[in-house]
Formats: sequence, structure tokens, C-alpha cells
Amino acid sequence: MTRCLRSSSLAAFLVAVMFADVAAQANARGNGRPNVVVILMDDLGYGDIGSYGGPDARTPNLDRLAREGIRLTNAYANGPTCSPTRAGFITGQYQQRHGIEWPLGSVEGDFERGLRATGVTLPAILSANGYATGLVGKWHVGFKPEFGPNAHGFSQFFGFLSGAVGYYTHRRGDGTPDLYENTTPVRLPGYLTDEITRRAISFVDRHSNRPFFLEVAYNAVHWPFDVPGLPAAAQHLAPRPAGATGFPPLYQGPTTGAPATRHDYVRMLERADHGVGQILAALDRHGLSRNTLVVFTNDNGGEWLSRNAPLRNRKATLWEGGIRVPMILRWPDHLPADTTSPQVAITMDLTASILAATGATIPASYRPDGIDLLPVLSGRSPMLERQLFWRTMRPHEQRAVRSGRWKLVQDGRNYYLFDVAEDPGERHDLTAARPELVRRLNAALDAWEQDVGPHPLAGNPGPRVGK
Repeated sequence: MTRCLRSSSLAAFLVAVMFADVAAQANARGNGRPNVVVILMDDLGYGDIGSYGGPDARTPNLDRLAREGIRLTNAYANGPTCSPTRAGFITGQYQQRHGIEWPLGSVEGDFERGLRATGVTLPAILSANGYATGLVGKWHVGFKPEFGPNAHGFSQFFGFLSGAVGYYTHRRGDGTPDLYENTTPVRLPGYLTDEITRRAISFVDRHSNRPFFLEVAYNAVHWPFDVPGLPAAAQHLAPRPAGATGFPPLYQGPTTGAPATRHDYVRMLERADHGVGQILAALDRHGLSRNTLVVFTNDNGGEWLSRNAPLRNRKATLWEGGIRVPMILRWPDHLPADTTSPQVAITMDLTASILAATGATIPASYRPDGIDLLPVLSGRSPMLERQLFWRTMRPHEQRAVRSGRWKLVQDGRNYYLFDVAEDPGERHDLTAARPELVRRLNAALDAWEQDVGPHPLAGNPGPRVGK
């Protein structure tokens, strides 16, 4: 992963060397600072798209990103569900430090809670450094205006605040409308994936003459599994089970009436991929592609219709299928094309990498937990051994740590040890063979919990199970 330096003169060579470091380059070229587009999908399976082995979904635009950029095979979400990972990305820190550890809206009182605005979130820092900042799509880290996207530094927001809405109705499961332009409720017709794409393109068109940061947070392929292209008369009867009374609930599981199919899911994924292609075309049209860092990833592992192969289990768990995700970065001239990297990474590393790439001045009080991946991915630094931690108590208690090639999962009373470098499917439990390593990794988990603080639902449960 090295880059060849070509020059017609010694002077040109010296200039190239001077600007080799990504952050230094971004700082030195004021109006040449890179744009950043982060495309975040929802509940996508690790093995759903073509470049990660997906056999049935046509994803030519996401696969184009992989051909033109670098594809990570050991990338993780900050959490096993929506809100935790999104809080980790916005803050660049373990979400446990901010008390966002489950999907907001699933616990009584959640509508009064949210990610507290500190002025040092990713969009706030970039805005203070002269970037136009926009979010289109899903937020899900706070419902009240003081917890909303605009409070965190997004100068422009179009999307919804909750965890899920109907793709045609734009309403939550209780029937509440949930579509906003900044803090103003709006009513629009149409399929939400398409509207998110349209708004993202509009943002690029309007800000093509200045540095910008755009997060495109598709709700695809999260339930309800509303397929694109329904006739107008059928859009309020999108394929999901109706409740006994009132507004149809959004959740559609395998045991509910008229369950969705993998074919429905693939149609939704392909529509989002088409949107990605339109956004990339907008960058091309404005001549911005070479100076734009494009990142693609997902918020957690896939749901029951997803393809998580070759990983074990799915969303809402700390098994690999619940937290290992696709992650692709494209930045021509800075990152190699058509390359795969086994570097272990996590969502909040993207935050640190974006801040480094943009040369942003960071407040002295800011203490990120993520690291800048760009030196490793560009080939300027060797790969780094990482130690990463996870914790969830819904639907039941799980903790996990990945340390180098090893991963320890605590699931209730039970501990499981895997060499995930060789066994990503977590099929061969090595707990009995390496009890001393189990104890060491468990102690590291305990120390991490002391650092980030207790789980907000923990109360006073007494001794942890298994101890």
C-alpha cells in the first residue's frame, strides 16, 4: 500500500514530500481541504453486498467504492444496535461515556433523554473549522431539539429522529409523523430512500464551492420492509403486519403475519445502492471526487433477513454477526485503490480519521477514543494491534473485548474465547484451553468498565453474574 512519487523536477519532488502527511496537507491548503461524505446504512449484513461476498443483491455502486478504495475486513460497529453506534460516531468516543447504550425509544423515559450537546462532536468541530455540515436521514440519538442534529453542529438536517419510520408514511409505529427540516416538521410524499438521496445530492450541489461534511444516513435496510415502487393506493399498506387496532406496527419479524422476504430486502438494498451511485455522480459532476473522502459503513450487524456470512449471530448481540460490519474508504491519491486491509477498526476511528484528514483544529478538552486509520491504510505506517470493548444489557447482559487476534465474549454467566483471525464464525471455543487468557481479557474488560462508568440500567444489581 505504497504510493509512487513522480515529478519532473527536484522542486516538484520536494513539494510532494512536504505534503505527504494527510493532516498537514489539509491544513496547508486552505480552500483545498477535502470534503467528506459518510454513507451509513442500517442493519445491513456483513455479507450482503457484492464486494463482501453477497450473491443475490446487485450493488454496483458500493462495489465501485471498494474497487476505487480500500475495503476493511475486520471493522466493527461501536455497538450492536442503532443509537449506541451513532453516538460513538458523532462523539468519537465510547458511547458508554455518554449513557447511550440501547436504541432510544425502547425504554420508558427515552423521549426525554439524548446525546448531550458539548460543542466537541464531529460536526461541531468541523463547523467551527469552516466546513458546511449536513445530515440527511436517520438521527436516533435524541428526540428533543436540545439533543437534535442542529444542536450538535449540523447546520442542515433533513430526516427523522426515531429508530424507524415507514418508508412511505414517514411515521413511527405509533402513527406519529417523524420527518423534519432542521427542527420544523415537514410532510412529503414519496419513498424515503429516494428522498434521502435527493437531499444529499442537493447538499453537494449547493456546497460544491466550499469544504463540506455530509452524513447520508439511510434507514435502508431496517424494517419495516417497505419495497420501492408500490402504487400510490398500496403505500399505506406496505408489506408489514397490522396491529389489532390503530396504526400498523413497524416491526416485521419472521413469525408475524405476512412476513417479508429476502427478495423484498434485496430490492430495498438495491434502491439504496442506486442512491449511492447518484451521490457519487454528483461528486463527479462537480469535479470533487479526487478531493473527497467517501466512507461507507453500517451501524451494526444485520437482522433476520440479512446475510451475515461467515459470521455468527446477528444484530443486538456481541457475537461477530452483531458488531462486525462492512467498511470502505475511498480517497484518490491518498488511499490505495482496489485494496483489502485486515486492520482492526471501529466506528469511532472514522471520527478521528475525518478530523485528521480535514486538518481540523481540535479543542484541548477533547479526548477521542478512536484512532486515525489513514496512516495505516495509506501504507505509511504498519498495522496496529487493537484492544476494543463492547457492552450491552438488552435483551440480556453481554460484554466483549477484542485484543489482537483474540476475542472474549461474556454472554450471561458464560465466557467464550475465540481466535477470530482464524475463526471469524466463532465456532471453536478455546476457553478451556486458555483459561489464563480468559482471566486476563476479563480483567481488561473490568478495567474498561471502571473507566467508562457503569451501565445506566444496571442500578444496584449486586455481583455480576459469573463472578
